[in-house]
Amino acid sequence: MYRRNSIFLGLFIALSSCSTFYQPTSLQHTQYKIDASIRSDSSVVGMLQPYATNISATMNKVIGTCADTYTNKRPESEIGNFLADCYKEMGEKKFARKIDAAFMNAGGIRSYLSKGNITVGKIFEIMPFDNILILQELKGSVLQQYLDVMAADGGWPVSKGVTLQIKNKKAVNILIHGKPLDPNAVYTVAHSDYVANGGSDCSMLKPIPQINLGYLMRDAIVEYIDSQTKAGKTIQPVIENRVTNAD
Repeated sequence: MYRRNSIFLGLFIALSSCSTFYQPTSLQHTQYKIDASIRSDSSVVGMLQPYATNISATMNKVIGTCADTYTNKRPESEIGNFLADCYKEMGEKKFARKIDAAFMNAGGIRSYLSKGNITVGKIFEIMPFDNILILQELKGSVLQQYLDVMAADGGWPVSKGVTLQIKNKKAVNILIHGKPLDPNAVYTVAHSDYVANGGSDCSMLKPIPQINLGYLMRDAIVEYIDSQTKAGKTIQPVIENRVTNAD
């Protein structure tokens, strides 16, 4: 045992005292083009087939119906309103508390809603990231800074009950449930962990505690659409002038 420990100690001293620094001077690689000319490996195909079948069945599952095709636009869009409302409603159910507002960073919407059947795969296209829906309690003055970031970026989706105008890349005339934004009040907001951790220039949110239940935003969308379908509703969001340009 003593001899073994001595060997390890010697190796540790030798490695920790090594002052030589190695830096690569060149890099070589080969590109391979994957196309129809490459023969498939039947053994690999057979191994993957059960997984592919299960994934296809999941992704092709129809969970609802969309009344029209809705794309992502600034400062406000139907799909943006749909997502923000989804996060507010599902957030209130999941966290069992009242939420004043929900937001979605516009750059995080990666696809559109197509007219007709809505599949799980389409939701993965819209929200390909494993972002988590979290809550934060923001003082009104911090919420103002947050909304200013949204305004400077051309406008982000906001949930029902929130309206604002964009003037000189700042958020003005902000109303939360019909009342002017109070810089001293505290508002409970729902949004992504990406934004809460400072993403999309939202560094003002990083110091603020997060309420996190590990609830994926993608799951919130799927569950929201499923609940609407069970209620006999189609997905039909509209523009409500929640975010407008004052200039």
